[in-house]
Amino acid sequence: MAQRGIASRVHPLGRSFFERDARRVARQLLGKVLIRNDEGTLTARIVEVEAYLGETDPAAHAAAGRTLRNAVIFGPPGHAYVYFIYGNHYCLNVSCEPEGKAGCVLFRALEPLSGIEEMARARHVEISTSKDLQKLTTGPGRLCEAFSITRTRDNDCDLTSDESSLWIGDDGYSARSITATPRIGITKAADLPLRYLLAGNPFVSRPKTQPRRPETFFS
Repeated sequence: MAQRGIASRVHPLGRSFFERDARRVARQLLGKVLIRNDEGTLTARIVEVEAYLGETDPAAHAAAGRTLRNAVIFGPPGHAYVYFIYGNHYCLNVSCEPEGKAGCVLFRALEPLSGIEEMARARHVEISTSKDLQKLTTGPGRLCEAFSITRTRDNDCDLTSDESSLWIGDDGYSARSITATPRIGITKAADLPLRYLLAGNPFVSRPKTQPRRPETFFS
């Protein structure tokens, strides 16, 4: 396990954590830590995610069936699914559900914890005030750039192993005041309350989006 700063206190999430319904995984990912182990160590807390429910979800990449592009989300749970969007940025997801059944969670925003200078260099951002920190990892494209996440480098990476250069762990943080809202930036199944965020966290991408009550499934 990485032995630098907060990363030394984080335990990887096991495969079984991700081998469940994407909605349940999404909610329980809030407060967990994304870690990049490379020449240095970057860590950030997960504060906003969206669930995509597989072949029955019109907004999901899996709705078209299994292809070379989306094969990861049909594979083992706990692997990174990275895609390029709008011709200018990457998006990071983690595969959910048992192998053979598609489902994933999109990472929408993180709260930087360590490696902030490295993130700022990757984002070409100057950090002079605490508000500048929000420019690093608020939004799916920004967080991928801050963590130098690309499809070539990270697609199909095992996020359950601290031997991977990119992984997800638990440092004991307890997430509270979770809010569910409709997903952002889509037109199909846009009314489903499948975006989850830590209410009041300054790093979420659109904190003023009208909240919806979580589904009974999670009560």
